[in-house]
Amino acid sequence: MEATPKEQPKAAPELIVSIGPHVRTEESTARIMWTVSAALLPATLMGVYYFGMPAIMVILICIATSMAAEAGMQMLLKKPVTLSDGSAFLTGLLLAMNLPANAPWYIPFIGSIVAIMIAKHLFGGLGYNIFNPALIGRAFVLISFAKIMTTFVAPATSFMAVDAKTMATPLVLLKEEGMAKLLEVFHTKAALYQDLFIGNRAGSLGETSVIALLVGAAFLIFKRYITWHIPIPFIATVGVLAWMFGGKEGLMTGDPVFHMMSGGLILGAFFMATDYVTGPSVRSAQIVFGVCAGALTILIRLKGGYPEGVMFAILLMNCFSPLLDRGMRSKVFGKAEAKGVKK
Repeated sequence: MEATPKEQPKAAPELIVSIGPHVRTEESTARIMWTVSAALLPATLMGVYYFGMPAIMVILICIATSMAAEAGMQMLLKKPVTLSDGSAFLTGLLLAMNLPANAPWYIPFIGSIVAIMIAKHLFGGLGYNIFNPALIGRAFVLISFAKIMTTFVAPATSFMAVDAKTMATPLVLLKEEGMAKLLEVFHTKAALYQDLFIGNRAGSLGETSVIALLVGAAFLIFKRYITWHIPIPFIATVGVLAWMFGGKEGLMTGDPVFHMMSGGLILGAFFMATDYVTGPSVRSAQIVFGVCAGALTILIRLKGGYPEGVMFAILLMNCFSPLLDRGMRSKVFGKAEAKGVKK
């Protein structure tokens, strides 16, 4: 009989160790992106209601250009085209929310190209970008077309209206002409707060209706896609510092409610500062991120050349997100050091 060869021992199964945190969840990138887009629907509809057909054109151009740029860059880089994940759609929608309704077609077109091709894919695509792409797109067109980007229109009296009367935003009125002029336009403080809350004022598409933005934000918190750790400290810091330093009559005479409901604060705090990629992941770091962003916002509003500071505050704090995460990382308990090994 022939000698039978010895059976070879079976190879041990390969152990693959990946970087934590190791969290199992049914949520996917696509589901999160499309859900956030859905949460922006109330604010989007209010922007369309107040600004009519021009608002629809800005939204459509931003979304279509962002998705086309996404597909083009992925094909150029020989990567799978992933338009179905909703990230390009969301970037386009967020950019549209940060633009005036009367912006000519080339403003949303250029802003979308910069947001997707430069701010997103230059750094490696989804998950690798350092700065919020939509805010980079807005910053670029704001610097390049400052006059157009700071010219806003009053809410339209008709949905089909194309031409509208230009009108200064509440923040511009306060900064350039003071509270007396603001009350002259809105008549009373109560009427001013009401118009800010429902959105009946000039501004970017997503800066109008506070109540619509809060409805979307509450939905995201309920779904646990975002937490309070960034937006609440962000908004609260703006309110406290506005109350302390925002009044013309001295300390503690500012109007915190006005500053918390004006400009892009609610949109930025809940929908842009909470970005998973460009914001910190450690809870304590998120609180510091929110406080610092709020302080920068009110500093720019009160002392800077621009009446609004949310965009610049978030972009500046994006730079510090990795540092905050590293410096405020939780301590590991029960870690034993080897004898004779120096740190």
